[in-house]
Amino acid sequence: MEVADVVFLWGSNAREAHPIWFHHLLKGVNNGTRLYVIDPRRTSSAQWADVWLGLDVGSDIALSNAMAREIIHAGLADAKFIERATEGFEAYRAAVEPYTLEVGERITGVPADVIREAAHAFAKAKNAMICWTLGITEHHDAVDNVLALINLTLLTGHVGKWGSGCNPLRGQNNVQGGGDMGAIPNRLPGFQDILDPAIRERFERHWGVPLAPRYGLNLTQMLHAMERKELTALYVIGENPAQSDADSNHVEHLLGGLEHLVVQEIVMTRTAELAHVVLPAAATWCEGEGTVTNSERRVQRVRKAVEPPAGAKDELWILSELARRLGVDFGHPTAEAVWNEFRTVAPHFSGGMSYARLDALGGLQWPCPDESHPGTPFLHGRLWEEPRGGRAAPFSVVNWEGPVEKPDAEYPLLLTTGRRLESYNTGVQTGGYRSPLHLGERISLSVEDAERLGVADGTLVTVRSRRGQLEAPAHIDRALRPGLVFMTMHFPDEINTNVLTIDASDPKSGTAEFKACAVRVEPVAQPASAR
Repeated sequence: MEVADVVFLWGSNAREAHPIWFHHLLKGVNNGTRLYVIDPRRTSSAQWADVWLGLDVGSDIALSNAMAREIIHAGLADAKFIERATEGFEAYRAAVEPYTLEVGERITGVPADVIREAAHAFAKAKNAMICWTLGITEHHDAVDNVLALINLTLLTGHVGKWGSGCNPLRGQNNVQGGGDMGAIPNRLPGFQDILDPAIRERFERHWGVPLAPRYGLNLTQMLHAMERKELTALYVIGENPAQSDADSNHVEHLLGGLEHLVVQEIVMTRTAELAHVVLPAAATWCEGEGTVTNSERRVQRVRKAVEPPAGAKDELWILSELARRLGVDFGHPTAEAVWNEFRTVAPHFSGGMSYARLDALGGLQWPCPDESHPGTPFLHGRLWEEPRGGRAAPFSVVNWEGPVEKPDAEYPLLLTTGRRLESYNTGVQTGGYRSPLHLGERISLSVEDAERLGVADGTLVTVRSRRGQLEAPAHIDRALRPGLVFMTMHFPDEINTNVLTIDASDPKSGTAEFKACAVRVEPVAQPASAR
């Protein structure tokens, strides 16, 4: 980012959600990087942008396709890169053809000349990157949104080289590391497909047990299985779905109906309060040994700095004890022993990342297959090899659909959700205090909507959706356009925004559509004695 010519910050208020990363982006801006922020709100990140593209919620695919069509028609596509490194371009070209600048403006609300300017700037840049977060992925068409952005990087050759690429910014520490270790339902450690017989055989040989050739359930599928009474027991580690998931009244009902709920946690969350068994874990960042992986795939060591509270147990100890009591002896492995097992079963991925090398070098980027390998700064650098190295990168045909739930006469406003700088996720680690920074939950409205509703800053209002309702103080936000309101999920013990959100989800990723649901806002009627 510090050397990129152009950065598209798409669906991300990184100034508040990723402040350390944003510091590096500002270095780029000070070095001359041209910043385009693409977001329905004029966020604090957008205030640093050269251009803010205030698109309508859920119109990202239409905007990307309109940019792509303009790049193709203006002769700005990287034809040599497309020919050498990609496949499926002709089908993609045909798919974006209907998305003229005028159609893009009609669907997205972004003026046609602004779409054109952004498209030309991205295509003409020597180095350019697209960075995104939940504004792209918390939709019912989340995967297609991401593919639409990847298409733009393939179209222009902005991938696999310094200062370029498509970069999902991770919202929590070590989310990337969790995926690396196999904490996703369709992959074994090292992102190896469990349906591949050769891969299964390697793990079966190492672990000494047969593996079923089927994918597991993601969280959304688990909730559906609970509803059908097909899933009756759940083991939750470091997650708070009772408050973090959409339509939380319904989620809490499903969790409360389980025959057996076990929660392993560092604090007593709402999910833990529903559990039959709570296992107190020594799992904060300074209480144990191990590794973390950041957004650029850099694996770094973590070292124990403090003793955990009395009664809290190391998570490896907990898992090993559970295994022993269920009839399998794991022993009590150290974090390094577990890491070395990972290196053994995923050698292509981390075979060269011994603790000694990680300590000596301050971290390495995977893939790193052997101890002579320096790590891989550019994951897709092979696309620039001559002749073409490995499998071609595919263009994906994706079309715009829009949000599942749209405003109407009964629910005329569109609620979108996100994060604020002063708190974190469901607030279990950052809640419970008051300061000038900690203002609690509120619903942000545009000046026009506030005037229409007759509310002022601080007025208590009722917010209703088709799933639930809550009361919150109003906040007049000049960054919002009429028809759009904003809340966070940071303060569920006070005001649980997720009683409003819709549980429509992406069939490919299982991610709920937190970013778009229809609501109605009304001032709370005050009793006569209070007037």
